[in-house]
Amino acid sequence: MEDGAREVERWEGYVDWRSRPAVKGRHGGMVAASFVLVAEVLENLAFLANASNLVTYLMKSMHYSPAQSATTVTNFMGTAFLLGLFGGFLSDAVCTTYAVYLISAFAEFMGLVVLTIQARSPSLMPPECAKGAGAAACEPVAGSKKAMLFVGLYLTALGIGGIKGSLPPHGAEQFDEHTPRGRKGRSTFFNYYVFCLSCGALIAVTFAVWVEDNKGWQWGFGISTIAILLSIPVFAAGSRFYRSKVPTGSPLVTIAKVLLAAASARRGGTQSASHGAVIDRAPSPTGSTDMKEYCKPGGAGAAADEVTEPSQELSGLNRAVQCQPRHRALACTVQEVEDVKIVLMVLPIFLSTIMLNCCLAQLSTFSVEQAATMNTHVGGLKVPPASLPVFPVTFIILLAPIYDHIIVPFARRVTGTEMGITHLQRIGTGLVLSIVAMAVAAVVEVKRKNAAAGAGMTDSAAPLPITFFWIAFQYLFLGSADLFTLAGLLEFFFSEAPPRMRSLATSLSWASLALGYYLSSVLVTVVNGATGRAGHRAWLEGASLNHYHLERFYWLMCVLSALNYVFFLVLAIRYKYRNAGVIKGRE
Repeated sequence: MEDGAREVERWEGYVDWRSRPAVKGRHGGMVAASFVLVAEVLENLAFLANASNLVTYLMKSMHYSPAQSATTVTNFMGTAFLLGLFGGFLSDAVCTTYAVYLISAFAEFMGLVVLTIQARSPSLMPPECAKGAGAAACEPVAGSKKAMLFVGLYLTALGIGGIKGSLPPHGAEQFDEHTPRGRKGRSTFFNYYVFCLSCGALIAVTFAVWVEDNKGWQWGFGISTIAILLSIPVFAAGSRFYRSKVPTGSPLVTIAKVLLAAASARRGGTQSASHGAVIDRAPSPTGSTDMKEYCKPGGAGAAADEVTEPSQELSGLNRAVQCQPRHRALACTVQEVEDVKIVLMVLPIFLSTIMLNCCLAQLSTFSVEQAATMNTHVGGLKVPPASLPVFPVTFIILLAPIYDHIIVPFARRVTGTEMGITHLQRIGTGLVLSIVAMAVAAVVEVKRKNAAAGAGMTDSAAPLPITFFWIAFQYLFLGSADLFTLAGLLEFFFSEAPPRMRSLATSLSWASLALGYYLSSVLVTVVNGATGRAGHRAWLEGASLNHYHLERFYWLMCVLSALNYVFFLVLAIRYKYRNAGVIKGRE
């Protein structure tokens, strides 16, 4: 009898940091998640302390051209976020999220050590530029020195990707999703995850950037190295409180098996009659986010009735279980088919967020260049362009607690629902704010160019007689969009994904960010190619930014974002959230 009592107290499918069964009341909860949040502050500080100012390092210290520097930074950022998918895959298939984080943090630490050593050793840097009239052009980094630079960068990117793919799901899986309190706690965690991410970013773009610009890059890399090193014991301090989902094998194998089984199933096979329990889905996650493993009879959270019939969404995949497979290895269960359906249904939502992240990419490109032409003095202090993201991150830090403690409770009272605001409503709000942000950016650019023309400074490199605070408006709107969309996406992918695929699905949020950066570069190339024909000057070319037609580019982004929102709206209206259990089929 005592053994049975102990069994009830365990978290089915979860283990502690020593791979022993996790116990209810001892493992999980907000206390465990709080260690994750503190670690995220340090991790994002380590990441952004370099990423926000890396282009300057490559130009001034490595003697890259502006174009080479921008391309290198874009590739680094995009690769780091795309590797989040690799980190998520490892967390689902091979290791626990706990182990993946520790391994990834060590990899990032080693990469930053390499960069720090290079930055403080003149012999590992390219020769200093020759001075004086007739001096040869600066020699960019090459050979073994270049190899050392890229080893450091991409070892760092590998660690960043592993952390992005493991840390958010590790924090989210500390909550009991089978209770309203657990689901609310999980939602709060994702809000504060973005809050802590912004806290790290705030320190990075202020203190760390100042150190890099005034004390030297070896100190800037040193700050990042210390920050990621400190994150390891901070994260490990919560070990005795954590519960970690047991890896269940490669989710990619399951997806491939179902798709192949449905494609190759013999036509005319025996069709099963609809007499069993079937999957139920709902247009709102409220009251249906219990995320039970509906095809695991006897397991924790299993539905009262075993599901024997697949749902009617993407019914073509039902052939994987309704028809006899050509090969025994392709035999599928209803749960596997439904898991793959869920993945396929969230992919269009993922695609609809790439345009938003393309808009966010402007914060580190054209918006910084705009501000660099303006008066960046605040009293006697001159604000470096790399510190301009202080506007959106500060706004996120202020808005996140207000959203979680005021807006959401108010929405719950008004709607009478558990969530108050659904995941897709949050994402949609972010998309609308990105449209407004691009319109505001276009208007501000017109005002900036008018100020240049009015002062006769169109061809001047001197700061324009207009304060850079005008740029703050587009930063604030895009910062708000980032808060709503990133937190909404992380929670949406985690809660909708099958338990065995959650880390990989959550990593789609970072993949969307990476593809947004890549799309921004592609869009600039396409726009210049399309507008620079027949002897016309391209919109984004000229002697200086004052000769660009940046406002036209921003209006184009606004229109594309509006069209993307219409696409998202159609998807959101038709989307049905995964239900908590099953409904009986007709006898």
